[in-house]
Amino acid sequence: MVKIIKEKWPGRITEIIIGQNNNAVKAGGDSVLPFLTFEGEMPNQPVAALEVWDMEPVDWPDFLTASYTGVMCNPVAWAKKCVAYGAKLLCLKLAGTHPDIQDTSPEEAAATAKSVAEAVDVPLIITGCGIEEKDAAVLPVVGDALCGENVLLGCATENNYRVIAANCMANGHSLIASSPMDINLTKQLNILISEMNLPANRIAIDPLVGPLGYGLEYAYSIMERVRLGALMGDKMLAMPIVCFVGQEVWKTKEAKTEDNDEWGSQARRAVLWELVTAASLVQAGGSILILRHPESLKHFNNHITALTPKTRLTKGAPNGTNR
Repeated sequence: MVKIIKEKWPGRITEIIIGQNNNAVKAGGDSVLPFLTFEGEMPNQPVAALEVWDMEPVDWPDFLTASYTGVMCNPVAWAKKCVAYGAKLLCLKLAGTHPDIQDTSPEEAAATAKSVAEAVDVPLIITGCGIEEKDAAVLPVVGDALCGENVLLGCATENNYRVIAANCMANGHSLIASSPMDINLTKQLNILISEMNLPANRIAIDPLVGPLGYGLEYAYSIMERVRLGALMGDKMLAMPIVCFVGQEVWKTKEAKTEDNDEWGSQARRAVLWELVTAASLVQAGGSILILRHPESLKHFNNHITALTPKTRLTKGAPNGTNR
């Protein structure tokens, strides 16, 4: 008889909840490396969100925008379209607040976020434009407008985490802590936020990621080290990981280039580029994946369901059946 060697970990990934009531989404909670459920528990499947913008993107390829024809000028209609595609979680990007784009005011951004939250019955992730100073001005106003909705706000960095974390504590939100691909910087930022008394179960990690062919291997190794550190008992690395897959994948020439004789169909190639990137990152420990194309979402959800049937989500025998 062959004895199955099992790894037992002293730590556990913190479980985070986005949203409220019956439609809340849970992420994290694992006591094992991804999908090794014969060794411990994986109570929640990795979850994917579709991206919605507060403005019409100007650099998205036609194949991607074709999925949202007629709604990209209206974030409420866009959000409803994503829900119709099967999204159980949405990521509203306030790109229009960028000082060099539309320089939307915090009050305008908050009104947009509130209208989207009222229009759809799914939890929200809300991210700023990526300019630290502007995000520090915008996200607290958005947080005030959505008080009690338990949204996931991001991204908080070393330079602006104080105002975002304070607002999350005041309004019952969670935040995404973002740092470059460095495990020490990731841990340091989580410590700083925790010292403000924001509970660990209201913090998610954005370690930055790279897509297939453009830094995926390095991102994978950093995420894997974060997960190993958490399972070995480091509570400041134990937060669920958020991966902004769509924003990285759809910048690549493989996703943006139209049909040609050498590379074949863009419809197949681009979706696979996003899907393979997402599927790889969940194996590294990603819990929340932000995607753009609805076909990627559909295939990703099918992939996760195949990996985690109900009998494998909790501790069981190596063949996937519960004891």
